Amino acid sequence: ICEQLLAAEQSTYHNTLLALRGFCSLHAQDHPRALQDFQRIIEHDSPHPSSCIKALCGRGLLRISGGSNYLTALDYITACQLKLEETIFTIKAYVPWNQRGLLLKVLQEEGQLMLQKKRYPGSSSVSSQKKQTGLGTFLTSKVDAPGVFQLASLLLELDSSEEASRILCADALYQLGRGEEAHTMLSLALSRNPQRAPVLARLALLQLKRGSVYDSNQLLKRVIRTGDSSCLLPILDIFQAEDRKLLQSHCRWRALAILKGRQEAAAIKEAIAHLSFAILAAGGYAEDCLLTRARCYGRLGQMKTAIFDFNAVLKEDPRNVQALSGRGFVHLALRQQKEAVQDLISALKVEAGAVIPAVLALKPETRGLVTGWLLQHGRATLTELVATKALPGEGEETLGDLLTVAKALTKIRRAAQHHIFYIDVLMASGRHQEALKHLQEAFGRCPAEDFARARLAVLRLRSGNVAGTAAPLSTLARRDEKDVAFLLNFIGTKQQQQLAQAAAQEGKVLMKGQHYEKALGYHSLAVLASGDSPRLLRRRAACLMHLRKYEKARKDLEKVIQGHGCNSPKTRAGDHCWQGLVLLALAEEEAAVQHYLQALQLDEPLALGSISSCPGRESLTKTFHKIAQHHLEKQRYEEAWKITDYGLKIDKSTELQRLKARLKREASSCSIH
Repeated sequence: ICEQLLAAEQSTYHNTLLALRGFCSLHAQDHPRALQDFQRIIEHDSPHPSSCIKALCGRGLLRISGGSNYLTALDYITACQLKLEETIFTIKAYVPWNQRGLLLKVLQEEGQLMLQKKRYPGSSSVSSQKKQTGLGTFLTSKVDAPGVFQLASLLLELDSSEEASRILCADALYQLGRGEEAHTMLSLALSRNPQRAPVLARLALLQLKRGSVYDSNQLLKRVIRTGDSSCLLPILDIFQAEDRKLLQSHCRWRALAILKGRQEAAAIKEAIAHLSFAILAAGGYAEDCLLTRARCYGRLGQMKTAIFDFNAVLKEDPRNVQALSGRGFVHLALRQQKEAVQDLISALKVEAGAVIPAVLALKPETRGLVTGWLLQHGRATLTELVATKALPGEGEETLGDLLTVAKALTKIRRAAQHHIFYIDVLMASGRHQEALKHLQEAFGRCPAEDFARARLAVLRLRSGNVAGTAAPLSTLARRDEKDVAFLLNFIGTKQQQQLAQAAAQEGKVLMKGQHYEKALGYHSLAVLASGDSPRLLRRRAACLMHLRKYEKARKDLEKVIQGHGCNSPKTRAGDHCWQGLVLLALAEEEAAVQHYLQALQLDEPLALGSISSCPGRESLTKTFHKIAQHHLEKQRYEEAWKITDYGLKIDKSTELQRLKARLKREASSCSIH
């Protein structure tokens, strides 16, 4: 019918017929022809308003199927601006009922995006589809709050029970500066659904804007109870900058007020929610709120979440002291030593004056753990740095960091070990006068502490008093050889040689006077200063034997034997005899026998003389018999024969002779060498 009327010579109602034919094609799924008819109406030089509304509504439907939802919204906004009542009638009369729900959803979503400034009219995708004729200029004009308000009004007329449309309308009214009308509309929506977080959040801001702080707090509490704080994200894109700032400052103030009062978990969680609102209102980053929220998460035991907030601050400001120290304390609570120490040292380097009070505020046991970890890290780093003997200028940055840590430790707790560490760092930095001054201030001019006396001696060694240095270092050597080895790094090679000689001589004198404990300290100092001299290791082993410290003596003799290279057989045989004697004292008889065998093979006369002296030929022969008997029982005939043979060289024992005869009988089929 439409085609016949349009083909008539005297056609009337041309645009009306095109609109009708366009909807017929749309219903018949002939979308290209429908679009062609709608475009002819819209691009007409003097379009008919009623027909244009139908064409816009029809083209909007076609654009949904093409995925151009934004253009659909533009078409319907334009239609509403032409005549709202006509647009409502067209949708109800011409849009199929099974497409109407999708249309309303698309218009709601696009309207919200327009208010959030996430749609940008006038882009190439839009302008390329509009010609600058007829309605062209009007259609490419800026879409703002009035247009969205008309779109929301259309949606409410189509379905007054739809909450999303009511929220869209309230948002548009807010942007138009009609806050009271927006408040009334949202209150009506809330009466129908009292727990809708998006409505509650909008009302909270409007109440705050009106100055109703109490009502705003109550509404924010209701939002928190819903557990849907994410509802603020789309709202904040709609709110004006001054209102977002108002919400941010209010939520921050409210959180701090809560934290000043109650400290139970529920109150902390409520404070966290308010801080989250403040952070969202600030656009996702608010340093003070993030730091406070991180501490709150720490109180609740949510350590990983706390670290996330501290990281957010450090991403923007890597030198933020509160974030560095806060994250360090969280790692401390998680017993992550490496990470905790790294963060706390970084914070101390930036501003030690802010970190020290925070450490002092910790519980005594936690504070002790912090200082213990810092000292452990500092001591290990300093020992490694000093041992490498870096050239002047190298390691200065590391020494600077260690000096910062050492100073902080002395202020956190005036413990002897902290002062000692600080003195060591000063010495490593070449600041000997400062080290001496601090030592005397902390321990007095004549310190009683062994560690302090040893350092004082090293500092005074510059005057050449080697004998005076040996005494305090030998005392320390009896307690802590590693610390003496560390201090020797500050003494020159020539002075170390002199120190070794003086200590060895004093140790020898004390041994003669049977003052073995004191002698041990001097011998240990001599060994360390000489770089493990075999001669001095033997002396210390002898001293340890007198003190019945056989295990330590064994280790010294092992070092001597491992160093056997170009030594004479006589010297090596003597060392094996000593080691054999020590092993007998440790009840390791088989190992002792092996050392005596090596000694007999190297220098038999010397070995027999040593055995006669101690432990005695008869006693050792019994041990040889016992071990040979054990090998025989295990059918290790060659080893049993060898031990028996050398045992008989020590003493013609009847038991060994009988064992040898038995070996001949039982091993008659074996080749004995």
